[in-house]
Amino acid sequence: MDTKDIPRWELNGFRIMHRTEDPVTPFGYNHLDKPLHIPGFEIYSSEGLVGSMGPLKSAFYRMSITVRGTLDMQIGLEHFKHQPNTLSFTYPNQIISKNNISADAFGYYVLFEENFLTDLIPSVRIPFEFPFFDPGGQPLFQIEPSEMDSIVQHTLQIDQELQQPKAGRVKAIQMHLYLILLEAKRSYERQGLHPVYDMQDGASMVRRFRKLIAQKYMELRQVSAYADLLAVTPNHLNRVVKQVTGETASHMIQEMLLEEAKNLLKYTNQTVAEIAYKLEFGDPGTFGRFFKKTSGGQTPLEYRAAQV
Repeated sequence: MDTKDIPRWELNGFRIMHRTEDPVTPFGYNHLDKPLHIPGFEIYSSEGLVGSMGPLKSAFYRMSITVRGTLDMQIGLEHFKHQPNTLSFTYPNQIISKNNISADAFGYYVLFEENFLTDLIPSVRIPFEFPFFDPGGQPLFQIEPSEMDSIVQHTLQIDQELQQPKAGRVKAIQMHLYLILLEAKRSYERQGLHPVYDMQDGASMVRRFRKLIAQKYMELRQVSAYADLLAVTPNHLNRVVKQVTGETASHMIQEMLLEEAKNLLKYTNQTVAEIAYKLEFGDPGTFGRFFKKTSGGQTPLEYRAAQV
């Protein structure tokens, strides 16, 4: 990762961000010999997972399988709670955070690059094939125990294939991953989870607004720009957001920008001034006042110091 750019973790350097130093389990990549590594793919159990992670941005797809226990997750501006029998999905360039992992939590997670499934499905079609990877989709949902059993079995099969240099092992892993995603898609469709946004409904409009902010916050900073995308007036958008959330529309945009600022402060060696200009603030003082106000009183340097 180039620490002069906005951080986006590549898969081959990401392990230090999500694993403890002690590989407590032989599952997946924890003890896997280098010759058995597969480019563009990794799988782990939650044993050895760090206690909290992020906010950070990754360059790959991710699927998390929570068998038991709970944890809190933030994707963009949306907050979610993992519970038993929960799946979650993120796609490249989303800002994510995880914390409050319960002591009894257990599950698995898969990380893969866009081209890993190319033999089975073109990477450009992944969001169309699997709606939970689509920007407008529902990224976290619970499934039936029988569906979880099927997914766990495919996960264990992936681990078996991974650990031995058998003929066709990569293709077998690709197929098991595809079947996991297909099982998830079937549950997603069975539950009718793909959202239909009704711009006449305030809560629906706010959900769509949050997703748009998570996609476009680096290029669009004005409420009016989002109002145009939602085909409403800025005043109407402000009023609805205030009624539903108690916050202003502009504050929600600032919250997403704050997550990116934290990402830069935590994972790069850039100065506060460099970060201010990278995020297109007029000067470091303006950025400092923005950060302190939006974060609840902490300065950029205080936040950075607390991450050490």
